[in-house]
Parts: sequence; C-alpha cells; structure tokens
Amino acid sequence: MARLVSRPTARADLRLTTLGLGAAALAGLYDAVDNATAAATLQAAWDAGVRYFDTAPFYGYTRSERRVGEFLADRRRDSFVLSTKVGRLMRPDAEVPRGSDGWAEPLPFRPVYDYSHGGVRRSFEDSLQRLGLTRVDLLLVHDIGRLTHGDRHDVHWLALTEGGGFRALEELRSEGAVRAIGLGVNEWEVAQASLAVAPLDYVLLAGRYTLLEQGSLDFLNRCAAAGVGVIVGGPFNSGLLAGQAKYNYGSVPPEVMRHAEALAAVCAEFGVPLQAAALQFPLAHPAVMSVLCGMRSPEQVTANADWAGRAIPGELWLAMRERGLVHPDAPLPDKGLEEGS
Repeated sequence: MARLVSRPTARADLRLTTLGLGAAALAGLYDAVDNATAAATLQAAWDAGVRYFDTAPFYGYTRSERRVGEFLADRRRDSFVLSTKVGRLMRPDAEVPRGSDGWAEPLPFRPVYDYSHGGVRRSFEDSLQRLGLTRVDLLLVHDIGRLTHGDRHDVHWLALTEGGGFRALEELRSEGAVRAIGLGVNEWEVAQASLAVAPLDYVLLAGRYTLLEQGSLDFLNRCAAAGVGVIVGGPFNSGLLAGQAKYNYGSVPPEVMRHAEALAAVCAEFGVPLQAAALQFPLAHPAVMSVLCGMRSPEQVTANADWAGRAIPGELWLAMRERGLVHPDAPLPDKGLEEGS
C-alpha cells in the first residue's frame, strides 16, 4: 500500500495525513461498536498510515475520547495529530437512555452547551483526563451555528465571542496546551463569521465541500488566501455517496438523489468507485489539508484506504465538469491521497 502523505498548514506547525479517522462512528453512532472492534479499527487505520485522529466529548457521550485515548496512549506523542472539541460539558446522568442523540450505547453523561471562557477551559481539562494526555494538537469549537442551535444561536455566539470562549482557545494555544485552534461545524457561514473575529488556524467543515456540493467554494478560497487549513468531514454526505440512502443524517431530497445518481453514472463509465471520487475530490482544493472519514471496522478502513489510493483518470473529472455536476471553478484532482497513486 502506498504511504499516505501529510500536508502542512501555513498558520500552524502541524501536518495532517490527507486521510484522517473521525471517531464518531467508533463511539456507536446509530449502531453499537464493541471495544475489541473499535481497537482493531484504530489499529487498522494506524497500519494504513493514518496519523490524524478526530474525536469529541459528545461522541458516545465521552466513549469516543476514552477509546481513542487508550489506543494512542502507547504511541510516541509526536507521531500523530489529535483533535478534540469544546462547546459541550458532559454532566453525569444515570438516566441517559440508549439512542440519545443517535448514540446506540451512550455512557451515563448528559451534554450541556457551554461556549464561555470557563466552559471551554473546563471542557478541555475534562478531555485531557479522558484521553490520558497532557496536550491536544488541535482544539475545535463544536457545532456552533444556527443549524444546531436555531433560535439559541445568538446566545451561544455571545458566549463564544463576548463571553470569552474564543479568548480561552487563544490562551490555551499561547500556553502550549494546544498547538492550533479552530471550529468543527456543518455550515460554512458561521465559520466565515468566526474567522472575522478570531485568529483560527483550522476549520473542520462537514458535508459542505464534497463531490456532491461545493456551495462553500468561495469560503474555501478565502481560507486558502489567509492560510487557514480546512479539514473536510462527511465526504460521503452522510453516506449518500457511499451507497446509503441518507443525506445530512436524514432522508434524501429527490433532486439531491438525481445528482448523486448522475455522479455515480460518470464514475461507472470510467470504472471508478464513486467512493474513490468522493474521497479524492476535496483534496484538489489548496485549502484542504485532510479528508476525515468515519470508520467503524477494519474492513471499512481497508476500503477507504483503497479508495484513497485508487488511480482516477483526469477525463472523469472533466466529464463531471462538462456535464455540470461540479462547480465550474472547483479545482480538479490530478492525483490521489497517497504517494504513487
């Protein structure tokens, strides 16, 4: 297997492997994952060359951080990059039912939003204990935005800006407790607003710059110009580009399904798996440092690594552009995510 390459970011001394592992699935998103399978999945990712791992307190109600931390405990600290998130404090609650927030078997904690200075510092300290580490490479504000909070967005935004949440991130970076700071969100608009008020290094943007949709292209262009790294989460758009009938964690609108089917048809013409095209497309943009995939088994790791390294002819990308299936100004790939691909 070819070795995964890593990419540096202008504003932070970090290099992320172009394929990263998102550890929400390992925490039992929708379906339970046992400890042995989670450990085997993390080991398979490591063996495949993955050195960027993303987790969060919210995933499995702390289960993800515990599993990732246990796996990384014996690895040399400078041999991997780890991101986790702030914005929710996890309060003990023995009455948490199975299926809460989509977690098949959540641990007995209840998330409480807190984007304030004190909340960010407390969340970070709690994460260190669950992870068993003394520092985190990349600390991200989790799920700020109207998509998550609706009418409560303004309250949480004020806590982050005037209440000192962003200031806490900057302090942790200046103290050396984290190497870089940023956001982990599902909407580019709030990321753009955040960059206007805080010196962030990264934006983890889920589902908004993919083979299926490039509405955030102008935002990514601004990130590239400013030296802000972008991590693309959800490259399969909640599974739609991987053969599942889900989009944005819900049902698929008819027009979106037609678009996905047209993309699949072009891939079939060239004998290329749609998943391979979906993984490789975002990396063509100069702002994108890594594509982050949720993987819940060693078999899924193998599949994603294979798709990442699959050779894709340039004619496929040109056909997609000529048929109006991708934004006319979106950069097109010229190689895969791996060396020698």
